Amino acid sequence: MAKIKVTQVKSRIKRPKDQKLTLDALGLRKNQQSVIHEDTPQILGMINKVKHLVTVESV
Repeated sequence: MAKIKVTQVKSRIKRPKDQKLTLDALGLRKNQQSVIHEDTPQILGMINKVKHLVTVESV
């Protein structure tokens, strides 16, 4: 499977709780932090939920 790099680019302050929990589930705890995940439907769904807070690039 392909890998994707997810980077948090906006702050989680004043965001709804479900978006904060989604960032936690992706492994993003700090602003400008990056993680690498497999390109699965579950991960893509989480990214879609917080797409305004993160950037995604192929690895």
